[in-house]
Amino acid sequence: MNDGDSGAGQAARPRRADARRNKEALLEAAAAVFVASGVEAPVRDIAARAGVGTATIYRHFPTRADLVIAVYRHQVEACAEAGPALLASAPTPYAALGQWIGLFADFLVTKHGLAAVLQSDNAGFETLHTYFLDRLVPVCGELLDAAAAAGEIRSGIPAYALMRGVGNLCIGAENDPRYDARRLIELLVAGLCRPE
Repeated sequence: MNDGDSGAGQAARPRRADARRNKEALLEAAAAVFVASGVEAPVRDIAARAGVGTATIYRHFPTRADLVIAVYRHQVEACAEAGPALLASAPTPYAALGQWIGLFADFLVTKHGLAAVLQSDNAGFETLHTYFLDRLVPVCGELLDAAAAAGEIRSGIPAYALMRGVGNLCIGAENDPRYDARRLIELLVAGLCRPE
């Protein structure tokens, strides 16, 4: 009897891991569709990209706002986790900072339209904004501190101010093909360097 019980427990773990991977794949698909078509994109487009039925999406996320919030949180976590990983793998702390700022700008693109979806729930949006700041400002601060300690950038640059500046440079970029937000963000990051 005990052998059967332990086998059932082992079978349950992989299923949970599969479910977690499937949910992550669904969130990645939704994020890609949101970037291409906006947060009002049809659920069937997200389902097709994820290779699942629409019922699967509604089972996990009963409303569009639930899905948008889940994508937002998922991407905040990915961006937060990327900071330390880049710091460990990039050739310099400044290179890690530049790469992370690029990921952060990419994240901001998927966030467009969130406020409209959550307009009726200002408290929900406020909670997400607080979550965003609580998770990402310390990561940016760690990258800035490491680059400053290495003598690559000026010291004392506030993480929040840098993130706000990047966010402001991203506004409207998706609606104007003549505007290259990426190039301006690169110039902003280059401007952090210590004068020689």
